Amino acid sequence: MSRFNKLCVIGLGYIGLPTASTFASCGLQVLGVDINTEIIDTLMSGNIHIHEPGLLEATQSVVRTGNFRVAGKPEPADAFILAVPTPFYDGKKADLRAVKAAARAIVPVLRVGNLVILESTSPPRTTIDIVSPILEESGLKAGKDFYLAYSPERVLPGQILRELIENDRVIGGITPESAEAGRELYSCFVKGRIVLTDSTTAEMVKLMENTYRDVNIAVANEFSRLADRFGCDVWEAISLANLHPRVNILKPGPGVGGHCISVDPWFFVEAAADLTQLIYAARSVNDSQPDYVINLVRESLGELTGRKIAVLGLAYKPDVDDLRESPAMEIAQNLSKEGMDVVACEPYKPNALIAGLRVTGELSEAVSGAEAVLLLVAHQQFHSLSPREMSEITFTKVMIDTTGVWLPEEWEKEGFRLIRLGVGQHLQQPVVA
Repeated sequence: MSRFNKLCVIGLGYIGLPTASTFASCGLQVLGVDINTEIIDTLMSGNIHIHEPGLLEATQSVVRTGNFRVAGKPEPADAFILAVPTPFYDGKKADLRAVKAAARAIVPVLRVGNLVILESTSPPRTTIDIVSPILEESGLKAGKDFYLAYSPERVLPGQILRELIENDRVIGGITPESAEAGRELYSCFVKGRIVLTDSTTAEMVKLMENTYRDVNIAVANEFSRLADRFGCDVWEAISLANLHPRVNILKPGPGVGGHCISVDPWFFVEAAADLTQLIYAARSVNDSQPDYVINLVRESLGELTGRKIAVLGLAYKPDVDDLRESPAMEIAQNLSKEGMDVVACEPYKPNALIAGLRVTGELSEAVSGAEAVLLLVAHQQFHSLSPREMSEITFTKVMIDTTGVWLPEEWEKEGFRLIRLGVGQHLQQPVVA
């Protein structure tokens, strides 16, 4: 029988709430904690505050069984999981205030034999150098009186509940015993391998995974710029290059967003600026991609002031409602600052209040009266949209695709002018107002 039957999860966001619900579904008594009273009120009313397939039903189920409840502060438990956000602030430095506050909230209820696990993505040595000293303000010694470990989440939005269970999990303890305690806790639902290491290595693993992806997206985005300059089709070139058995070039796009890939590499740069020239360069490329897309719009339309454009998608990736660090939202807002009348269609966040934008969940409302349609996020609704459907709801014939999902021959056959990222668009004439 496990020593950890009462669990306290601090932070009920995109990772904390699914994690809490999954543990509760295994029979653990789980207390979910968040300082945001709106989140607590929403959960207590029987709803959830984020979009994730299956999560509402899973949460309601464990509430009915009595295994999951919520509160504004921690209570005594056998184990604690910290799943609070770690964004960055000015200068691209890690903002660890939420991690520190969550650790301090545990101090009054920490007991001998407890297990504390940090899941928040953090710079290397955060567990040892920051969390451990705060928890030891309790008078207990980390690794001796209580277990302390770091275990990064490695899930894909839209598939979180499945991947929490099926993915391999890395658990890094400040001592081997702490890592083993983490294995004991997570083994109640993890079907993938549970691999043990030390806490700093586990922190590195999470940052390395997302930095690797960021660097590879950056080279794809640079390829799109090169193809534009040379007058060829980057999408065709990538598909042909990927025929090589040892090449797998990713797809370019309007930028990199979300709370992981666009943030985590900066933690490395902050911690060791002298060793991260490549990482810094990749981040610079991806951070500047939204400006490149705006230039594409300008080259396609000419003067932007006073023009109306429909923007399809504001989320940081397809089929999610997460707007954090979204390049699509940055592009839409900057087009508005350029003087454009911007209407954004975001089916997963139709009521979002965003400065400078009108947001709707209805495609027909967004494209009505627009002089151009700009696809920024390949939500399934937009990916599968046919040219004939579009021709029935808008008079514009100017479509700009930054995701590579619309087929040129289909749109051109229906009389549209399809402008695509990375296809030598500077050779084409702008549409005159």
